[in-house]
Parts: sequence; C-alpha cells; structure tokens
Amino acid sequence: MNDATAARRGAGLPAAAPIVGRRRFLQIALVLPAAATVLGGCGGQDRRADRPDPLIALADAARADAALAAAAIAAAPALATRIDPLREARIEHAAAFDAEVVRMGGVPGTAVSPAATAAAPPPTGTAAPPVTLARVREAVAASQVGAAELVENLPAERVGLVASVAACCATYAALLT
Repeated sequence: MNDATAARRGAGLPAAAPIVGRRRFLQIALVLPAAATVLGGCGGQDRRADRPDPLIALADAARADAALAAAAIAAAPALATRIDPLREARIEHAAAFDAEVVRMGGVPGTAVSPAATAAAPPPTGTAAPPVTLARVREAVAASQVGAAELVENLPAERVGLVASVAACCATYAALLT
C-alpha cells in the first residue's frame, strides 16, 4: 500500500480506484485485438461457403466465349487468324479458373467442348442469331466487365488471376473492332 492510500484509509475515506500503469495498459492493448480476432473467427461457418465459387461462373463464361469464337470461325473461316488466338486464350482461362477452384477445394463447372457447343442446334422455334465478329467482341467485353466487377470482392491470392483475365478480355475486345 502506498502512502496516499494509507492516508485516505486513515482519514476514513474509501481507497481510490487502482491506477493502471503503462506496462499493464500496453499488455491489455496488445491482447485485445488478438482476442477480438480469435473470437471473431469463432463465429460459425464461412459466409462464402453458402455461395458457389464465383470463379466457376467465370470459367463457364470463358468456355462459352471459346465456343462462340469457334462458331464464328466455322461461319467465317477468313476470321480464323483474328479469332483463333482469342478462342485459345479463353480455353486457357477456363482451365486456369477450374484449377483455382479445385485448389480451393471446390468442384469446377461443367466442361463443355467449344466444338460441341458451337455445333449444338438452337432451341426449337427460335433462330440463332448469326455468329459475327461483333457478337464475339460483345461477349468478350461482357466477360471482361464480369471479371473486373468480381476483382474487388476476391481474396488477394485470386485477384491476380481474375484481373489478368479481365485485362486479356479487354485487349481482345479492343483488337476485334
């Protein structure tokens, strides 16, 4: 007991509230954030586990773009030199997205061969719009926008993959004008 506390008790006054020293304050300040992090992690299941992996949709879009490019090449073989690199890149994108989904413990989307999708007949009663360079460009531009919008909600280890695919799609959309 220090002299101030003894003097207060001797005068019949209640003892003052204990003062927290710098060392004790720093110990508490260091432990609180760690405790909050640990307790925050105990909040149950991961919120992302309720939703399908967003990269599955990007892989499906890449396969659809590759199929559309293959159909455009089949419809206009003269465009093959301009569109075939895009088709190959989109097939690689789908494979990269599928590999990332598997790496994270998920199941990749359905693998559809571009030739099978391009050769599939349109639903009865509707005429399929012609596959043109403009339609391929619009599809790739839409894929770029979808990937770019997803980047801000992804964990850091996935941003590079999705951002590079978005940049690739933007480049092809610009080149196919």
